Amino acid sequence: MYIPFLKYKKIFFSISGTLVILSLISFAVFGLNFGIDFTGGSILEVEFKTERPNLELIKDKLSEFNFKEQSLQLAGEKSLLIRVKQTNIDIGTQEKVIEKLKELDEIQEKSHGFESISPVIGGELKEKTKIVIILSLLAIILYIAFAFRRISRPVSSWQYGLAAVIALFHDVLIPLGIFSVLGVLKDVQVTIPVVTALLTIFGYSVNDTVVIFDRTRENLLKKIGLTYDDTVEVSLNQTLTRSINTSLTTLFVLFAIFFFGGETLKYFSLVLILGIICGTYSSMFLASPILVSWLKWREKRKVK
Repeated sequence: MYIPFLKYKKIFFSISGTLVILSLISFAVFGLNFGIDFTGGSILEVEFKTERPNLELIKDKLSEFNFKEQSLQLAGEKSLLIRVKQTNIDIGTQEKVIEKLKELDEIQEKSHGFESISPVIGGELKEKTKIVIILSLLAIILYIAFAFRRISRPVSSWQYGLAAVIALFHDVLIPLGIFSVLGVLKDVQVTIPVVTALLTIFGYSVNDTVVIFDRTRENLLKKIGLTYDDTVEVSLNQTLTRSINTSLTTLFVLFAIFFFGGETLKYFSLVLILGIICGTYSSMFLASPILVSWLKWREKRKVK
């Protein structure tokens, strides 16, 4: 089956543009609900002896302490992580919290009371995350420009890197936009595992895009296709089955983790699911059509 990808590139651009704009609006209106890993706070991990009580019962027991922005996270079969925004919680309060939880069931403290995370450390972590992302994007552009230096015609090698990064922004912004909404509706927080998943998307998405670009390079060197458009279209169709199969096999595992892996891995796997879906879409319907559009735009400028 031959799919005319480039024939519908304006529709693909419109879909991607709409989703990215909605994500940016979500950022502007809601922002991101950062966890205490980034904002600072305290965390207590406990394990119940027989069975973990209902979260509503636990919240009811903790309500008298008026913890600021309290969140409960399931861990394993019987463990529980209690996260609060306050730092340096006094020993008396910690003991009262333990006593309240013991009213529900016997518990074992897996951490030595509430462990504090300084807001300064959280701020440093935010800054380092930004630096890692920026350096990763620059490295991707340079690597792809170097790898595709033999095909500087009709599209420059650095443009392949830039197209890959534009697709990458698409793949990361949309999951972040969804998490921005979930932060308001479900109190879902952006934590270190979520950031780790986003960085994983960087590698996965770029790999998928580079495979398609590499096939385009091979076909250009073999002079397959009368025009650049034809070469790109042939390359996309040749790699279509590979891209879909690779993504589906990964998604099967991630959906299993999402539904059966417990709360600890739930949002980590959700980010990867969203990112891989977006990455598969952008690799086929966004990155290569961007290159074709640039070439056509440049040719129109020359005519004028």
